[in-house]
Amino acid sequence: MSPVPAPAGRARRDVPPFGARLAAAMDANGPLCVGIDPHAALLDAWGLPDTPAGLREFSLRVVEALGGRVAAVKPQSAFFERHGSAGVAVLEETLAALRQAGTLAILDVKRGDIGSTMGGYAQAYLADDAPLAADAITLSPYLGFGSLTPALQAAAATGRGVFVLALTSNPEGAAVQHARTASGRAVAAEVVAGAAASNAAARAAGELGSVGLVVGATVGDAVRELDLDLLAAGGPLLAPGVGAQGAGAPELQAVFGPARANVLASTSRGVLKAGPTVKDLRAACGRAAAAAEAALRP
Repeated sequence: MSPVPAPAGRARRDVPPFGARLAAAMDANGPLCVGIDPHAALLDAWGLPDTPAGLREFSLRVVEALGGRVAAVKPQSAFFERHGSAGVAVLEETLAALRQAGTLAILDVKRGDIGSTMGGYAQAYLADDAPLAADAITLSPYLGFGSLTPALQAAAATGRGVFVLALTSNPEGAAVQHARTASGRAVAAEVVAGAAASNAAARAAGELGSVGLVVGATVGDAVRELDLDLLAAGGPLLAPGVGAQGAGAPELQAVFGPARANVLASTSRGVLKAGPTVKDLRAACGRAAAAAEAALRP
């Protein structure tokens, strides 16, 4: 899996790169991203039906509570897609509401394919006129980092970003991510190298790159064992596992070390379980943001 930097394309002059916008949002609101994960159990806990109507109420209430108060919000596409076209329509409305609130939207779709198919995904989520356009999306690089080129080009051309799966905390991930290539380097390290190559120009300019990585906050010693130079990657590090999954200040410090300043801590249930009221969601978000700030920017 050779790292292949995507051609930068022709960036829009009126939109700062995603990395710059995310860095500003993290400075203004703290290094916290809150997910919108409308599990059936969460809808029920909020007294809402597991229907498109319940989904809409849940999602727009989260936007009302958190818009303008966090660096980013991350809708999980799967929980919208399970309701079919009506659910996807709610996702479109949620993304539009986040834009209206001035809050960065990271759409968690984990797309990964090749050629024209990846180009289609890029058009669906990264084109200016796309109904599902987000500020950034998640991508899977396990058809080869170079397969992501259409999405990387589209993101660069519209001032958007991507977060590429690198090292996840699910037990099944290690079989692929920890495997060694013919060169002896871990597959996850190849992904990090690909991101670093894509972010080279931004890093040379002293800016946060727009090609981020997904690195689980609970991966423990794997970052060091696999020789992942996360600081050299030059982009933001989206860190799921904060809060409900058990990662706190010690885990974040141990996993990310000198790259902590680039980490965007991601939590979902840790904040969402405080609902359904806007007041309680904001209070839980405030606590999570303070904890992330203390752990990542001491």
